[in-house]
Amino acid sequence: MGIFDMLRGQAIDVIEWKDPGQDTMVYRYDCGGKEIMMGAQLTVRESQVAIMVNEGQLADVFTPGRYELQTQNMPIMTALKSWKYGFNSPFKAEVYFINTKQFINQKWGTSTPVMMRDSEFGMVRILAHGIYSFAVSDPKTFLKEVFGTNGLYTTEYVAGQIKRTIVSGLSDAIAQSKIPALDLAANYDELGSYALQTLSPRLAPLGLKLTAFVIENISLPEEVQKAMDQRTSMGVVGDINKYTQFQAAAAMRDAANNQNGAAGMGTGLGAAAMMNQVMNGAFQAQPAQAAPAAAAAAGFCSNCGQPLTAGAKFCPSCGAKQGGEVCANCGAPLAADAKFCPQCGTKR
Repeated sequence: MGIFDMLRGQAIDVIEWKDPGQDTMVYRYDCGGKEIMMGAQLTVRESQVAIMVNEGQLADVFTPGRYELQTQNMPIMTALKSWKYGFNSPFKAEVYFINTKQFINQKWGTSTPVMMRDSEFGMVRILAHGIYSFAVSDPKTFLKEVFGTNGLYTTEYVAGQIKRTIVSGLSDAIAQSKIPALDLAANYDELGSYALQTLSPRLAPLGLKLTAFVIENISLPEEVQKAMDQRTSMGVVGDINKYTQFQAAAAMRDAANNQNGAAGMGTGLGAAAMMNQVMNGAFQAQPAQAAPAAAAAAGFCSNCGQPLTAGAKFCPSCGAKQGGEVCANCGAPLAADAKFCPQCGTKR
């Protein structure tokens, strides 16, 4: 075996990484103590970026494709190593593969209430939860600011930072959207889109970006929910007088159906009293309907037969003077030649 063959056996000539999991963001290629052979094949798959690091310094970045490592396609590494033209020996360097795919179905939620200002209820505390998706937008920035020189980096390490960023910015996003608390449930999609635009710039300094943001639920305080329920109930009830009468009638019906024992009797009496009050109030609220009935019972004109009010001395329709004999039974005026009362039929 020649010297060249011995050196080649101690060098790496194929560099690639196949992602075995779903949450790996960064993988440092295991060189196993070997050096990289000049002219080695580097394979970068779709949704990957490869970065060479020389003694802690970022060097060349390789996007998806197949490369034969030469000084021509490693300009930064060539400058850092001070290689002369035609360098053809193995070299030491670290290769990091960064996963640029979307990491989906990441859960977020508020552990404590978030304050928001509402035009109708003032300051309101809300709880919310949902899911989000993110991806690496700038591999170099992500390497510098986040994972450093870790051999393996998963979504678990960065999820906490993203969740805190989301929760801290959610109240600002809701306030800027100006969606009232009563309308939040009907505007989850609009609010999610607005929050996505508001929160994405906060992750840019980490080399990350939000690709999707979904609000699954927003819980309002119990006081606000009660106020909303009361308003809904009032809208369903409509006419409060008719609703009260209906409730009283329903209570009396239930009491009539339950006549066993003293409790049933007491319920029935209470319902009857309440019904009496409601009906009295209903009649008092409509005095205009009782007046015509009283006027109709006063009698009729002996000349034209039109209704007369109580105590009328002249007919308001024909002007005929009223008086003379009246019916002994109903009090209606009788004509001089009448043998029977025209109103009740009583014999004269």
